[in-house]
Amino acid sequence: MKIVEVKVHPLRTPLDTPFAFSQGWVKARSATIVEVITDEGITGWGEAFAQGLEPPQIAAAVISSALAPLVIGQDPLATEVLWHRMYHASRDYGRKGSVVSGISAIDMALWDIAGKAYSVPVHRLLGGAFRTKVQAYATGFYRISGQGEAKRLGEEAIAHYEAGFRAMKVKLGYGVQDDLTVMREIGRSLAGRGVTLMVDTNHAYGVGDAIRLGYGLAEYNLRWYEEPVAPEHIAGYREVRSRLSMPIAGGENEHTLYGFRDFLGAGAVDIAQPDLGSVGGFTACRHVVALAQAHGVQINPHVWGSAIAQAASLQMIAAVPVAHHSVFAEEPIFEYDRSSHPFRQFLVKEPVTQVDGWVDIPQRPGLGVEVDRAVLDKYRIA
Repeated sequence: MKIVEVKVHPLRTPLDTPFAFSQGWVKARSATIVEVITDEGITGWGEAFAQGLEPPQIAAAVISSALAPLVIGQDPLATEVLWHRMYHASRDYGRKGSVVSGISAIDMALWDIAGKAYSVPVHRLLGGAFRTKVQAYATGFYRISGQGEAKRLGEEAIAHYEAGFRAMKVKLGYGVQDDLTVMREIGRSLAGRGVTLMVDTNHAYGVGDAIRLGYGLAEYNLRWYEEPVAPEHIAGYREVRSRLSMPIAGGENEHTLYGFRDFLGAGAVDIAQPDLGSVGGFTACRHVVALAQAHGVQINPHVWGSAIAQAASLQMIAAVPVAHHSVFAEEPIFEYDRSSHPFRQFLVKEPVTQVDGWVDIPQRPGLGVEVDRAVLDKYRIA
């Protein structure tokens, strides 16, 4: 079997109601979707993680111009070989960011092809499933006007609870005092309901303010505090972790085994969050999982993409071992973005759905998704 074509589908649609995370306003949802076609009629799908403010054309250009020529004519089942081929060829201008996201998309599609070729879900190829279902946590609590939205966000917490979620991640990073006001309101709204909370500031703060916020959050018994400082500030991560009691998480903006070698080796986090569409795909995430296991750090994949990225994340979560084995070990949980996202809801025929806060791991071959080409055509950027 040989790869005969790599198609790239950059997608975008404006949002009726823009929303903000700490780094800026999201006015459109975007995705960079990759389709790898073989001479035996098997097609694989992948996705490059388009960060909230990242134009999807960046990774699309990398894939079309630099990466596709490296894999066309090659064996799609040689996933490790092709990963290193792409990484080494782009090392002098890549290693991070959209170049590695492009590698991620192609690699994801190759594993989808392999699963279809062997008629098994990707998690079987990764070594098997430690779990067949995973608890979902609601990601949301974005701002639609700015500061001073605590009452609305408290009401949103109740909406997530009534939808079945018993774990939620609150977006913070809008000023320490405003963050604490929001958390007090959410805490009051959820009091006595048995909900686990996480927070994510998307690296809005320096070390001092990140620690000050952490002290104010101690009462909420957080499962984790995500991206407290800038992703490249590894020493800052280590200082925040040494000063606070709650687990520190991060890694969605880190890439490959090489980046995580420094990140984990520095003792920066308790929980590492590689994103399949950014870390380097399944191949790179396997490397990172092994490294994290050796450091005693739990892997909990991040996902903020379309239905394709969600499907990939579920396959990876199924195959991730717990870092600290016990009878009641803490299992990884699945990020379920509750913001408006048509590529999550409509891009595939059977999108990921949660029931009472849990999601089943798909058992269909490959990623287990069937893409609706009409949706690709509708939202593709010319």
